[in-house]
Amino acid sequence: MDVVVVESPAKAKTINKYLGKNYKVLASFGHVRDLPAKDGSVRPDEDFAMSWAVDTASGKRLADIAKAVKDADGLILATDPDREGEAISWHVLEVLKQKRALKDKPVSRVVFNAITKASVLEAMANPRQIDAPLVDAYLARRALDYLVGFTLSPVLWRKLPGARSAGRVQS
Repeated sequence: MDVVVVESPAKAKTINKYLGKNYKVLASFGHVRDLPAKDGSVRPDEDFAMSWAVDTASGKRLADIAKAVKDADGLILATDPDREGEAISWHVLEVLKQKRALKDKPVSRVVFNAITKASVLEAMANPRQIDAPLVDAYLARRALDYLVGFTLSPVLWRKLPGARSAGRVQS
């Protein structure tokens, strides 16, 4: 049996039906790690090293994935086919390596653009590795968001009372 990781629990349920009993499909529920909102989470003087944190809910999901992988033949990362999906797959893989859950089990990455049986089966027939340049693009964007927001927000708050922050994402 292989463990397949997708982002959404609804996708997990549907894909599990398509793949059958030789697969266990689990959901990450989106991103599983983030940079803590404190100084030093991105260290430019150390080749932009980043300190990631896992929140409680993600920790539980990652523990469930790690437990399933320990009893599995392999891991298939099937998160969304974009930069964020690639990052989620990378984060899941990094955490599983830290937990030593993989041992020598094969790990592959599959992508599909539709949740149909044909698309999923086609993707499973064409696995690949994680796209390192796409992960690097995510890491660069995340580091810049953090550094710009963390550096400029206090200045903005002093100069413009009531301002939100200097980050790229405003919610």
